[in-house]
Amino acid sequence: MSPIKEFVLWLIFVLVIFSGLVGYYALRPLPFTQLPYEFSLKQGSSLKSAARQMKLAEVLPSDWLFVLLARGLGKATQIKPGNYEIEEPISPLQLLDMISKGRVEQSEITIVEGFSFTQLRQNLNASAALRHDSATLPDDEILKRIGADENRAEGLFFPDTYNFATGSSDLSVLKRAYQLMQKHLQENWSKRDPDLPLNSPYDALILASIVEKETGQAIDRPMIAGVFINRLKKKMLLQTDPTVIYGMGEKFDGNLRKRDLQTDTPYNTYTRGGLTPTPIALPGLASIQAALHPAKTNALYFVARGDGSSYFSSTLTEHNNAVNKYQLK
Repeated sequence: MSPIKEFVLWLIFVLVIFSGLVGYYALRPLPFTQLPYEFSLKQGSSLKSAARQMKLAEVLPSDWLFVLLARGLGKATQIKPGNYEIEEPISPLQLLDMISKGRVEQSEITIVEGFSFTQLRQNLNASAALRHDSATLPDDEILKRIGADENRAEGLFFPDTYNFATGSSDLSVLKRAYQLMQKHLQENWSKRDPDLPLNSPYDALILASIVEKETGQAIDRPMIAGVFINRLKKKMLLQTDPTVIYGMGEKFDGNLRKRDLQTDTPYNTYTRGGLTPTPIALPGLASIQAALHPAKTNALYFVARGDGSSYFSSTLTEHNNAVNKYQLK
């Protein structure tokens, strides 16, 4: 037999063995220690990046084999971002199918930044793809069902897009959103700026929710957080309208009046000092980071310009002039 024929036969043998190994890898169930299992893929992730994220999340034992499998099947550019849940044993081939066709074969729901828990529940109840196990439950029972330690639900659920198998329980989505909020909150609390007048991650969550509701343009978040941090340090009232509106509940008709600012509720930061008893909305990651890394500023006031941005002032005189300019036209 000629050397060329020997090489060809050897090459065919190697390819057959390699194909068998890839096939074995593709069809063998992944070694999860417990199910269900959640993981996230970031927006804009390439195939390699997604595979690394899944390996770091202990979804995949090997990222390069998964990359090879995806490229071999022509799905390298079909990876979808989002928050996924694996509910039963799954092979790498099934996992690839999930993350490349998830938007087709699975359902998704988006929890929006700034939502109240009431709005979140309404959003869940409106989804035909979910099983509505929480629909008749009071808030405290929902918290108990998802393993939360808190006794108030407001602000505890991370805004994100969640992919799930059609027919999954809404409690499963809430549990994932709660756990993801705890993860982001704890990670950012451990890296917080020194000397913040915040006593706990929950305090940071409350402040972040206020920042979320006060922010018109993303660039202003750190400055808005800086104003509130300065006011807390000086024992000044926060005097922020969104907290008053939250405290009014269904009484708010879209028009905030002077008497509303003077009517005391636990959430009226014009009549009560410090932070509100609970968050007032669901803050996104940017607002959490702003609350824990506020801008270094002397500003104590801000006013909306009317275009979504805010004007910041360090003195009351400057602030009053800004109010006259932007609010009393």
